[in-house]
Amino acid sequence: MSTQKVAVITGGSQGIGAHLVDAYRKLGYAVVATSRTITPSDDADVLTVQGDIADPATAEGVITAGVERFGRIDTLVNNAGIFVAKPFTDYTQGDYATVTGVNLAGFFRITQLAVERMLTQGGGHIVNITTSLVDNADARVPSVLASLTKGGLQSATKSLAIEYAGRGIRVNAVSPGTIKTAMHPEHTHEILAGLHPVGRMGEPGDIVDAVTYLENAPFVTGEILHVDGGMSAGH
Repeated sequence: MSTQKVAVITGGSQGIGAHLVDAYRKLGYAVVATSRTITPSDDADVLTVQGDIADPATAEGVITAGVERFGRIDTLVNNAGIFVAKPFTDYTQGDYATVTGVNLAGFFRITQLAVERMLTQGGGHIVNITTSLVDNADARVPSVLASLTKGGLQSATKSLAIEYAGRGIRVNAVSPGTIKTAMHPEHTHEILAGLHPVGRMGEPGDIVDAVTYLENAPFVTGEILHVDGGMSAGH
């Protein structure tokens, strides 16, 4: 078995995901990155797999390709996520299907497959990216679908951490505030900055630093690490 560690990153083509790919490469990991729009990398230690993570076949393809190419899976970062903020009664069946598909189904199958692989290797690490709205709802951002799905992910983080604590697999989450990425157009930044007690948005690097910390923290599992400018503490 190869000794180089391997990280799988979902939603790996842009925003926080693209920064995570770079960060894990700097840590010396090979990376398997997936998203619907991802393109091949010229880095031999980055394997890209195109697909919709809501489809279980994508999960199967990503883990299989990663093991075939690099021989192992050490870390899974469930970064892919969709955020749709609407008044509750305005959500459509399509919104529900899309958000639960990516945020829940997209987490479920790939995590099962990664855990199975990690058990054969004697350990591993899973990091789920959630949202601080789970802990502190905000009347200015009605977002029940985010709370429903990412809240489930936050609870699952603790459940998985305890289930596998004795078998070498750690499971943690990073709970961001609003981060400056292409998801949020420039004209919304001032309003979004105001949602945070510190008065500004976060940067992708803030989330990458949190994931990197968790990666290198062998005594930390079941942790929900808030990187949110104080949002989860209060308003």
